[in-house]
Amino acid sequence: MVLPMALTVDAPWRLPAPSVDVWVAMIGLSLVSTALAYVIFFRVLASAGGTNISLVTLLIPVSAILLGSLILGERLLAVQFVGMGFIGLGLIAMDGRAWNATRLGGAPPFAQ
Repeated sequence: MVLPMALTVDAPWRLPAPSVDVWVAMIGLSLVSTALAYVIFFRVLASAGGTNISLVTLLIPVSAILLGSLILGERLLAVQFVGMGFIGLGLIAMDGRAWNATRLGGAPPFAQ
């Protein structure tokens, strides 16, 4: 759908041909970053289940904050630590293993 606009605006036939390094980088990105990532994702999905694999998305803000602090030198504020704590508590609550470990019967809280 974007191709007509890209051909009109960018006029790729006027640009120089990509070098071998560019082609190698594009192939590497498509094979490693995309194809291999999907293979790993679907293997984890098959073994852990959809609910557990969706919990990983909640770690994205935590990893972004920590990487920003480590790599970019950003300051961590108390509110960020509180937010990461809430995310951690949410992950523990949604996982259910901690709740089951504290119960004598080991059944989920609302199981009939």
